Amino acid sequence: MVYSLAASTLTVAAPLGCDAAPAEGAEPTAAAPRRPSGVLVTGADEEMLVLEVTEANKVVVRLPRVEVGQGVTTAVAMMIAEELDARLADVDIPLADARAKGNQYTGGSSSVSSLYGPARELAALARAKLVTAAARRWHLPARYLRTHNTRVIAPDGRSATFGSLTASAARITRPAVSSRPKPASRHRVIGRPTTRIDARDIVTGKAEYAGDLAVAGAKPTVVARPPTLGGKLVSVDSRVARAMPGVHAVVEVAGGVAVVAESFHHAFKARDALRITWEPGPLVALSDAAIRSRLRAAVPRLDSPPRGSTQTEGEFEFAFVSHAPMEVLTAVADVRAGHAEVWFSSQSPMDARESIASAVGLPGSKVRVHVIRGGGSFGRRLNHDAAIEAALISKAARRPVKLMWSRADDIRHGRMRPASHHRIRASHARGRVVAFTHAMASVSESYEGQGLSAQGHAGNGVSPAVAPASGPLPSDSGLYNFGRVSGNTGSVELAIPLGAWRSVDSGTMRTAEEIVVDEVARSLGKDPIAFRRTTLRNKAVKAVLDKVADAGDWGRTLPAGQAQGVAVHEEYGSCVACLVEIDATDPKDPRVTKVVMAADVGTAVNPRGLEAQLMGTAIDGISTVLRAGLHIDRGAVRESSYADFHYARQRHAPLRFEAHIMPSRREPGGAGELGVPAAAGAVANAYARATGSRPRRFPLNF
Repeated sequence: MVYSLAASTLTVAAPLGCDAAPAEGAEPTAAAPRRPSGVLVTGADEEMLVLEVTEANKVVVRLPRVEVGQGVTTAVAMMIAEELDARLADVDIPLADARAKGNQYTGGSSSVSSLYGPARELAALARAKLVTAAARRWHLPARYLRTHNTRVIAPDGRSATFGSLTASAARITRPAVSSRPKPASRHRVIGRPTTRIDARDIVTGKAEYAGDLAVAGAKPTVVARPPTLGGKLVSVDSRVARAMPGVHAVVEVAGGVAVVAESFHHAFKARDALRITWEPGPLVALSDAAIRSRLRAAVPRLDSPPRGSTQTEGEFEFAFVSHAPMEVLTAVADVRAGHAEVWFSSQSPMDARESIASAVGLPGSKVRVHVIRGGGSFGRRLNHDAAIEAALISKAARRPVKLMWSRADDIRHGRMRPASHHRIRASHARGRVVAFTHAMASVSESYEGQGLSAQGHAGNGVSPAVAPASGPLPSDSGLYNFGRVSGNTGSVELAIPLGAWRSVDSGTMRTAEEIVVDEVARSLGKDPIAFRRTTLRNKAVKAVLDKVADAGDWGRTLPAGQAQGVAVHEEYGSCVACLVEIDATDPKDPRVTKVVMAADVGTAVNPRGLEAQLMGTAIDGISTVLRAGLHIDRGAVRESSYADFHYARQRHAPLRFEAHIMPSRREPGGAGELGVPAAAGAVANAYARATGSRPRRFPLNF
């Protein structure tokens, strides 16, 4: 551990023996001596957490993740409050700026699981030091003291706030009591349904997003972009725009033409006054039908089925999908001759800093990235297109800017989930599946290497594997005992900007597989849940399946045109089942009326937050199966707003939603993206049973 005494605060930082400094990459000082490496906290080295107790009795831990609505700040605050015996209201979790070392990646449903050990160990050590400081002050054995509500309490009733003990606690090198985290049996905060610590700030408007920041001199900025994907600027006549009131600058950038103005109203008016000639993008001759045809042709051939087996086969198409977070992409940038400062919501701020530095021609050490909370992401903020563009505009305009991508900008030129085509065959004999093969093709990420013409920057943002390259399929087929399991992938190279969208590959792969599982059950004359129970490998998956079957009254009689559907998924060290009821009396306008989900995620730090996550994934499943997708028309994205990108509205949401969290004392698994494949599969299966159809193209309204 690393301890420091500065400004009369107690700081406890991890790890020890790391070249990085104790807080935010600052250089070590004489006030921050290193402790022996033997007290290093296992697993905390990459997180580099710093816990501070202020004189005002506030506990501050800067979070090396971004809050984008998933509730990670609340979960970490609960971990800290649990081990410190602090009031949750006394715990503050601001977001850490981009660092030079460590782990600041927010994605893969990993935030809670990766921070669970380090945060608790850090807080437990801080508590031991505070108790020891109080024992020395009162000349009492430390073992007689207890902690409660951010105070240390003596047997005779004396008490001291953590803040009043911070100066003396900071000097303690060997706590007199155990610094081990509590066993789960003693948890009083972790596992208790808790309202988000930022809920009031969000609903009252106090919470700040990038668009709310008042950075000195930063002027509203928008960009005129080409009508087609990857289109290029040929010429621009900006005389009328430059003469308009409130316009400060018009700057040509690789992705188009930027207008810097006194307000966004002035900026949009001037943008619309630009007279621009565009060169069409490379996909101008391509539309949906041709893309689907290419994907179908790129799917590898399936292996030969076992002799004597009967086949259940299906081909499935999934459209491109926009992330469309509620808060549009916004970034504030101030780039000067020798340094740059950028404010935006980032899931990968360390990579963002290096990418911005490269784009503006500065060393990484001269670029400071402030991580701001985001109003939704779903993977979109893994990339930092807007931040790089803002930095380049600021450099060209020689002034700070506040860049906002409009909704149309992001839907038509931003990242999207790749379209894909799947071919699945289940071979069954003697009442069981003896072979299962799944081949797919997806739009390739290879376009990234060329730099996005729409934004014009090579290497403009790290992105986890979005579409698998040609090769073996990363299948979840181990979920079922299906005999010989195989798969393969192909790809189609198209100049389309892609990004990791919820559940990445699983969001389409598992959906298609769960549809086939239902169809196999039908072919064998078995109930879908009974069939799954006999073939699932994992007892935990069976348990969540049984839970939704019981809670959702599986098999109950429903009117004609209505039906139930079910699906399961296992990933991130967790598992989930989803039961859906749908009213498809009008097959062209189906309505999911009920959703019941059950999840086993190990220890659920905040069950209320997990319930909210599952509710969100149910809406994702409803949206991408029934309504929401992007069309490509002659090289352009047709959709431009929520008016035509048909994500589920309130009138499409289930009338009843239940989430059941399975009890567990395992360490937390992932939860944020877990529910999407199960929800999507259950919606598709319910629709198939209600209509007697076999849905193959998603969303169904395409």
